[in-house]
Amino acid sequence: METDYDLITIGAGSGGVAASRRAAAHGAKVLIVEGDRVGGTCVIRGCVPKKLMMYAAGFAQVFREAEGFGWKEVGGRFDMAHWAGAKAAEIDRLEGIYRQLLEGSGVARESGWARLVAPGEVEVDGRRFRAPRILLATGGSPARDAFPGLEQAMTSNEVLDLAEVPQSLLVIGGGFIAVEFASIFAGLGVKVTLAYRDVLPLRGFDADLRRRLADALAARGVTLAAGVGFAELHRVAGGFELSRIDGSVIGAAAVLNATGRRPNTKGLGLEALGVATDRAGAVVVDADSRSSVPGVWAIGDLTNRRNLTPVAIAEGRAFADTEFGGAPVRVDHRVVAAAVFTDPPIGTVGLTEEQAAAQGPVDVYESEFRPMKTAFSGGQQRAYMKLLVDGLSGRVLGAHMLGADAPEIVQSLSVALTCGATKRDFDRTIAVHPTAAEEFVLMREPARRLL
Repeated sequence: METDYDLITIGAGSGGVAASRRAAAHGAKVLIVEGDRVGGTCVIRGCVPKKLMMYAAGFAQVFREAEGFGWKEVGGRFDMAHWAGAKAAEIDRLEGIYRQLLEGSGVARESGWARLVAPGEVEVDGRRFRAPRILLATGGSPARDAFPGLEQAMTSNEVLDLAEVPQSLLVIGGGFIAVEFASIFAGLGVKVTLAYRDVLPLRGFDADLRRRLADALAARGVTLAAGVGFAELHRVAGGFELSRIDGSVIGAAAVLNATGRRPNTKGLGLEALGVATDRAGAVVVDADSRSSVPGVWAIGDLTNRRNLTPVAIAEGRAFADTEFGGAPVRVDHRVVAAAVFTDPPIGTVGLTEEQAAAQGPVDVYESEFRPMKTAFSGGQQRAYMKLLVDGLSGRVLGAHMLGADAPEIVQSLSVALTCGATKRDFDRTIAVHPTAAEEFVLMREPARRLL
């Protein structure tokens, strides 16, 4: 048996790093184990590089708008190889920061793949370590088996490492990852087809956002192939063909599989200890992130609660504060803001209209318009804003936006919703003019009342 610790964290992504550093700050002796790069999905192969690619794609729209403001001969050619090199350097820099943060916090680190071998014992490439508390933070990874042939397609991991822009791209799926990359590659000049089984993209989001995003993607040049299931993906000369269950076939030079993600539980040794998982393979936990086995906790995408990086960080810190800080903390998963980095982007927090209506009477406030910048340059892109208000108490239950800067605006609104703001609070807030965000405090009459 090697060194004993107070806590062993398996997984050095955002959640695992946050939990380990917070526990060490409380005086715990902590070991973190990672078999891949430090930083996890978000930093290495997810949120950060994806948003860097979104920024790159966004310049095409900026160039078009610049002409409307009097700039001449604006434009250029996108060099994917240059972007890929700059992105790799930036990810290396961020990973270095994460390593420094762990070292500066006094957290020991082991490289290798860990598995549970006994209560309080973890094995890493033949070496054993012991701790009374083990935190699982291994995240998730792309699912590749939704239908035959899908394993041949790129996932969000590989698409971020492309050195060339494909001539055409078929994106399979209708969630966050699918719509974001469809929008990004359309902005880079790629002929994009987005295929999904539902009638609208972004299942689980407010229906008005879903409809308007579908329209915005189509306006951006994305071909929407909706409402039909998938049979098989074939590799053919010049690319791929997707056979759908209605007999139709969609072809493209490259294919991105964005059909979903799966918790990373394989090889962790959960069965040996009897750690319960659900049908999706996620670790089952209680409100304090405790698994079914004493001494084992799990956070982040591994638990499939709210699969967002800030949620994993909050869960990790709550665990550390509770177990080592002497101050029990629970994460409230009910009011969690989210962003979808399409063009235009989405920001959303709180209940959808359907969810709000199910709880009782609700007043729906809406505003839709062409933003000043877009209208001046002759563009047609519109902004849409929506507030859902409890018809009895006046409390704001949801805030949704599709339009420029929506994630930044809704981040601030999420503070108000977390504090229990009412529509009256919004009404008595003085607007900042001229801004798009001021519309959220200027909507006076409901567009409709749902009883």
